[in-house]
Amino acid sequence: MANENKSGDGGKNNDFKASVRPWIIWLAILGFVPILIMLRDRAEPRRLNLTYTEFIGHVEADRILSGEIAYNPQSSDLRLITGRLKKTTKDGKPQMTATGEEASDLFKIKIPLTPNLLEKLLATGKFETVEPNTLLMSIVFTLLPFLLIGLFIYFFFIRQIKMAGKGALSFGKSKAKMLNKDQNKITFKDVAGVEEAKEEVSELVEFLKDPKKFQKLGGRIPKGILMVGAPGTGKTLLAKAIAGEADASFFSISGSDFVEMFVGVGASRVRDMFEQARKNTPCLIFIDEIDAVGRIRGHGLGGGNDEREQTLNALLVEMDGFDTQEGIIIIAATNRADVLDPALLRPGRFDRQIVVNLPDVRGREAILKVHARNVKLEPLADLSVIARGTPGYSGAELANLLNEAALLAARRNKRAVGMSELEEARDKVRWGRERRTLAMTDEDKKRTAWHEAGHALVNVLLKHTHPLHKVTIIPRGQSLGSTMSLPKDDVWNHQKKEMLDMIAMTMAGRIAEEIFSGDISTGASGDLSQATKMARAMVTQFGMSDRVGMVQYGDSSEYMFLGREMARGKDYSEQTAQDIDAEVKQLIQSGYQRAKDLIEAHRDKLELIAKSLLEYETLDGTQVEDIVRTGKFTPTPPPPLNMEPPMGAPAGTPLPEIAKPIPPTLPGLGTPAPAAA
Repeated sequence: MANENKSGDGGKNNDFKASVRPWIIWLAILGFVPILIMLRDRAEPRRLNLTYTEFIGHVEADRILSGEIAYNPQSSDLRLITGRLKKTTKDGKPQMTATGEEASDLFKIKIPLTPNLLEKLLATGKFETVEPNTLLMSIVFTLLPFLLIGLFIYFFFIRQIKMAGKGALSFGKSKAKMLNKDQNKITFKDVAGVEEAKEEVSELVEFLKDPKKFQKLGGRIPKGILMVGAPGTGKTLLAKAIAGEADASFFSISGSDFVEMFVGVGASRVRDMFEQARKNTPCLIFIDEIDAVGRIRGHGLGGGNDEREQTLNALLVEMDGFDTQEGIIIIAATNRADVLDPALLRPGRFDRQIVVNLPDVRGREAILKVHARNVKLEPLADLSVIARGTPGYSGAELANLLNEAALLAARRNKRAVGMSELEEARDKVRWGRERRTLAMTDEDKKRTAWHEAGHALVNVLLKHTHPLHKVTIIPRGQSLGSTMSLPKDDVWNHQKKEMLDMIAMTMAGRIAEEIFSGDISTGASGDLSQATKMARAMVTQFGMSDRVGMVQYGDSSEYMFLGREMARGKDYSEQTAQDIDAEVKQLIQSGYQRAKDLIEAHRDKLELIAKSLLEYETLDGTQVEDIVRTGKFTPTPPPPLNMEPPMGAPAGTPLPEIAKPIPPTLPGLGTPAPAAA
C-alpha cells in the first residue's frame, strides 16, 4: 500500500530481490547448458560409426564417395575421418534415390593415421585434409574451468558477504512507509460516525494548506495529536483520510516496528525516521498502536537495560528536544491511553487528544451507508432500523455486519441483501452463528427453556429493565440459549434501580432451572459472573452502597501493571475489604430473592413460556408480554407462501442476558464472554 521512498519499492523488497538474483542466474545457466547440448546433438547429422576393418574394406571396394581428414602434421593423436558412404543392395548394386542420384550414408571414424595410410587415402582422390584451429579451442577449454570457478566464488561468496554487510548496517534504518497521494484513495468522505474527531483532524489539513490563516493570529501548528478510542472505532481510518486529503508527505509506522532483538535499534530507528521527515517537511508521521513503545517507564521488575525505554527516550527528545524543527506533525493512535508515559502526553509533544468514541445511532446509520456503497440492498432494506438495533457496535463491527449479510444473501441465492440477512448478520457478528446442529438431549433442551423463561419473565415484570426483544433456545456462539433485550435509546448512564433490576433478572435463570429440575447446573456461570461484576462495580466504583459509602476502592482500570500493583499494594484496609465482599454478596442475594418471589408468584406463566419455547424455539418480546398480561400464548401466523421474509425489526438490537446489563463504556466493566445457559 505504501512505499518506503519516492523511487518505488521499499528497502526490504530490494534486499530480497538482490539476494535472490544470483540463484536465478545460476538456475538459468544450469538450465541453458542442457538445452545447448540438446540443440547441438540435434543439429549434428547422424553418422555411422565404422570400425577400422570396415573402413579399409569400404576404401578398397571404392564405396567412399567423399571424405575429410582432420589432419595436423605436428600432432600424433587419433584422426577424425568423416564422409559419405555408398548405399548398396544385397547383391552389391548401388541404391538410387527418387531423383536418380546415388543414395549414401554419413560415416565417421577415429583411427591412428600413419603416413602410408594417409598417402593411400589421398591417392584415391576421394579424401582431402582439413587442418582444425586447435589453438582457440585449447584456450577456451583451458580457461573455462577457471572462469566457472571465479563466477561461482563471486556469486556465492563475495555478493553474499556484501549483502550481509548491507543488512547488518540497515538494522537501525526506519521502517516508516511513505504514503503517496496516488496510492491512498481514502478521504474524509469515507469517514463517518465520528464527526467531532473528523473536524479536529481536518483542521490539521487546513493548516497545512493555508498556514498563514492561523499564523497571522499568533497560532502555531500542533506538534502532536493522540487519537484515543476503543478498538474498531476508526482511528487508523482517520489517519488514512488525513493522508488522502493533505498535500504533505505522510509517513506511517507501527509502534512494534521500533522494537528489535538488538539493543539500541529502536532508538536508532526513531532518529532515522525523524531525519527522513526533516527532509520532507512539512510532513505527517502516523504511529499506530503507540502503547507498544510509549508505556510508562520504570514499571518493570528487576534491573537490566530496557530497550523499550531507550526507544521512548529517543522519541521524547525528537518530539520536543533542543534540536526540534517545525513542520513535523505526529499523529498517534492507541486504545490504552492509561498506560502511556506522562512525559509523552504533555502539551508540546501531544498538544491535543482526540477521543474517538463508539458511534451513536446517527453515526451508525452514516457508517452503514458508507459501507453499503458496494453492497446491493433491497429497496425495503432500512439501514436506520439496523442502526437503532446495533447500540454499542463499533465501525469495524458495522462493516463486518454488512459483509456477513452479503455473504448470507449469496448463500441463499438472492439478488440483493434484505432485512432478514441484515438482522441475522447483526446477531452473528455480536454473538456468533446459530448452532442448530448441536446435539442436545431433551433434558438439556427443557432445562435451557426453563432457564431462559426465567430471564424473560423477570425481565418483563421488572420496571427498570430494557424492553424484551426476543428469547430463544437455539444455541448461538458459546451459549445454549439467549434472552435478548434492547434499550429504547443509546445508553450512556445507568441508575441504581436499573442495575438492581438487572442483577435480579440475571439471577432469574438459575432460579427457574432449580424449580424445574430440583437441582442446579453450570449453565448459570455466565449469569453469576455478570452479576458479581455489576455488584462489585456498584460498591467499589459507583458509590451505590450505603454500608461502605461514596468512596472508590481500588484502581478503576481494567488492566494493571504488575510492578505498580506490587509497589502500591491495597489502598484500603482488610476490614474494608471484608465489608466490600459482604456488600457485594448482599446485593446479589437481594436480587436473587426478588427474582425468586416474582417467579413463585407467576409460576404458571413461567411454565407456559418454557413450554412455548420448547415448541417454537424462539419467542418475540410481545408474545412473552402477552403471556404475562393475559396468561395465554398467541403463536405468530406463518408467512404467506412465495413471499420474502418479513422486512424490518423491532426498534433495536437484542442484548443477550450475558452481555446486556453493562455496556463496555463503563469503567471496570468490560463486555463479558458468552456462557452456556
